[in-house]
Amino acid sequence: MVLLVTGGCGFIGSNFIRFHLQSHPEQKIVNLDKLTYAGNPGNLAGLEDHPSYTFVRGDICDRKAVGSVVQDHGIGAIANFAAETHVDRSISGPAVFMETNVGGTNVLLDVAKEHAITRFVQVSTDEVYGSLGPDGKFTEETPLHPNSPYAASKAAGDLLARAYHHTYGLPVMITRCSNNYGPYQFPEKLIPLMIANALGGRKLPVYGDGQNVRDWLHVRDHCHAVDLVLRKGRPGEVYNIGGENEWKNLDLVKLLLSRLNKPESLIEFVRDRPGHDRRYAIDASKIGREMGWKPSVSFEQGLTETVAWYLENEEWRRTIESGEYRDYYRKMYDER
Repeated sequence: MVLLVTGGCGFIGSNFIRFHLQSHPEQKIVNLDKLTYAGNPGNLAGLEDHPSYTFVRGDICDRKAVGSVVQDHGIGAIANFAAETHVDRSISGPAVFMETNVGGTNVLLDVAKEHAITRFVQVSTDEVYGSLGPDGKFTEETPLHPNSPYAASKAAGDLLARAYHHTYGLPVMITRCSNNYGPYQFPEKLIPLMIANALGGRKLPVYGDGQNVRDWLHVRDHCHAVDLVLRKGRPGEVYNIGGENEWKNLDLVKLLLSRLNKPESLIEFVRDRPGHDRRYAIDASKIGREMGWKPSVSFEQGLTETVAWYLENEEWRRTIESGEYRDYYRKMYDER
């Protein structure tokens, strides 16, 4: 069975492809990615000649292109990582989030139905549940209550996936993860942004009072969970994936500064994000009961590895910050 991974040049998608090729080297993977600003083929450097890996540049909103990829490559399963994901960008320009996260998901589901895809994993987020108070955790039964355009677009995609299972019998599973961290994360997200700013001696912007709480999950653990759901998940089910690792934003920023031997005076409190959710926390007991999954990377180990990776890959970070990577890959693929 050939697996189609959409958005495979992004942070989580590229880590999933690396994880999957290491875990199942015999299974062929086709990576379909539009190469938007967050899609970087450099995240998969070294895999260009892997016998089980194929890259196709394309847009999940383009039904003809998606259909051709599925038909031409004999796709049997789909893992949909393709998404616009940054909340701030969704606040300033929500339309593209609706196009990709809703319209693109609808195209993928339609093509999957037409070609009788046997497994479809819709990769989503805990943000669709809204905001928690000081106690409790999100379960798969928590009502959807999205509070940002990004979260609303992901919730809409999830509901489409659910409807395609209920109406057409499409074997769809939905995963909802907490905040990921690890290598290859685009430096607009909290951990890589703070690392980059600290290394450059720039201010580290912290929203509001910095007391917003997030549950942090190493991307490798997330990839393992998605792989299990792809193989063992029950169609029509939702699976929460969390790190059991809650941190206040301010405490996490201070920890990063300590690891980098930088002063806390670099912290700058800025006006809070509109509609900023106060706390997320995931109950991942369902995937644990059904598939034996649990986080394996401790936050101490994961954060140490992550900081070291960004320090050791300064050139990767530099080309991202300058935008050079976009010019390089745009020219490369436009000339093909």
